[in-house]
Amino acid sequence: MTKTMTSKSGIKAIIDSPYFIWLLLTIPAIPMISDALSGTDLHRLLHPTGEFAARFLILSLMLTPLKLLFPKSGFVFWLMRRRRYIGVAAFGYALLHTLCYVVDLGTLSKLVADLSKLGIIIGWLAFIIFIPLALTSNDLSIRKLGPRQWKSLQRFAYIAAMATLVHWLLESHHAGAALVNFAPLILLELYRLWHTMRPSHGHPSRRPSATLS
Repeated sequence: MTKTMTSKSGIKAIIDSPYFIWLLLTIPAIPMISDALSGTDLHRLLHPTGEFAARFLILSLMLTPLKLLFPKSGFVFWLMRRRRYIGVAAFGYALLHTLCYVVDLGTLSKLVADLSKLGIIIGWLAFIIFIPLALTSNDLSIRKLGPRQWKSLQRFAYIAAMATLVHWLLESHHAGAALVNFAPLILLELYRLWHTMRPSHGHPSRRPSATLS
């Protein structure tokens, strides 16, 4: 019995370790980096790097409405506690996506010429928004900014998500994939809006203001 409890405690310690979540988040990047180092055409890595950047961003934003939908879910709570890791991972894949794009173009003149495309401009906008969000995803920034101001800054992730969706729709030949990936987030945010706006129990006339976090 004691051995079983010790074993379970050891497994829980591993799962709760930040190294475990980082391992999960970096697994998709391993074959991408391996392909890049082996000389694979970087253009082929644009889609998977961008896709995982979007997926991790979507996951980080889905957690608040999921918590409303499944308030007693231990798994959702486990993810909520690691939300900042997921957001930083989204930035990491976005950075990898951007590096592949820049290196694939090869020259500054091609990079400037590509700015004539609306989808590219919006993609750069999403990436620029990502930078301060990733840099402030730490305890020190929360203490310096204060929880309220830090949350206000992090809400720009929703703008980054919208820009990412538009970038994906405009630049991809498979727009359906973008809609499939973003559909869960859109549906959950609609549920969140409904949940926030519905009359409170015992106070049918009161409607709490909608907030994003």
